[in-house]
Amino acid sequence: MTDTVHEEAEVEEVAGVAVAATAQTAKHVLIGIDLGTCRTVIMSDQGKKALVRSVAGYAKDIISKGVVGDAPLFGDEAVAKRNFLDLCYPLADGVIREASERDYLAASQLLEHVVAMVRENEDVEVSGIIGVPARASMMNKELLLGIAQNIMKKALVVSEPFMVAYFLGKLCDCIVVDIGGGTIDICAMKGELPSAEDQVTIFKAGDYIDERLAGAISRRHPTAQVTKSVACKIKEAHAFVGEPVSPVRVTLRAEGKPMEFDVTRELRMVCESIVPDIVEQLQMLIQRFDPEVQEITLQNIILAGGGSRINGLDTMIAEHLREYGRIKVTCVDDPDYIGAGGALKLAKDVPAEQWKHVGVMFGGQ
Repeated sequence: MTDTVHEEAEVEEVAGVAVAATAQTAKHVLIGIDLGTCRTVIMSDQGKKALVRSVAGYAKDIISKGVVGDAPLFGDEAVAKRNFLDLCYPLADGVIREASERDYLAASQLLEHVVAMVRENEDVEVSGIIGVPARASMMNKELLLGIAQNIMKKALVVSEPFMVAYFLGKLCDCIVVDIGGGTIDICAMKGELPSAEDQVTIFKAGDYIDERLAGAISRRHPTAQVTKSVACKIKEAHAFVGEPVSPVRVTLRAEGKPMEFDVTRELRMVCESIVPDIVEQLQMLIQRFDPEVQEITLQNIILAGGGSRINGLDTMIAEHLREYGRIKVTCVDDPDYIGAGGALKLAKDVPAEQWKHVGVMFGGQ
């Protein structure tokens, strides 16, 4: 729902024609944000959307300032100019880091940056819903709202897997597994707002895979130069579980020279390393459903987030659960934007004065 406030125009006669002396319109834009460790995604009810890597960059010294300027850079632009910048990744495990003032400042500036990307001008008021990990602490939520309060008129935080379920209209008898960069969030939907007992956060997700992959490649190929960033690119291009369709060969630098390396075994191992924890938590959550709907729920397991793109993951999870009966695991069509889309849909469907009944917020009545 978009709130548009009109000021009454004063009408006067000019040469026999009625003319509006003043006519000002102040728009109120609704947004949905998926604030992720790896990427931050935003959508507005004006049809605008953006995806930005969750990184801010600051000039290293006076020479760097001459190249990139005083203002921080964000996302891909910051990474592309990283030689001139100190990069700050302010989000860890899907929430704002609390290590330093730099993390807090970078998180604030990143949020302000993405909101500006969908805001038409400074006079536009912005309210919206922000996704956080399923089991984010109250302190994490309040820290995020403290930042948002300087940027938005009203803000509400809800769990990221719930946003996925809301977008799909899957509010009952289903389980959403949202595999992000910092966390895997699993949420059981039972026809009401999920309680803490219906949600689980696993701290082995995309970043965990990247770190393990970089280490595994280095151990097998000691001459290969592989960083976490390089490992992430390999994962995003080739991630799979189960039997490989074909060998995964990538070009890496070895002593400064390009060489081809087979990383099939290492990639399979690290991608499959997240499966046991997911299956264990699914087994636990399934048992908490009414026995009469467990069969239905087992056919409504939904994978979302960037990790849902791991080839074969849906099939492997279903195979691990086969003793429970007929299983159906599906992947969402658009893992990048579905979380922000669900947040926006919720913001539009529920009047702002009722947001306080959905989650933690500021700006409520």
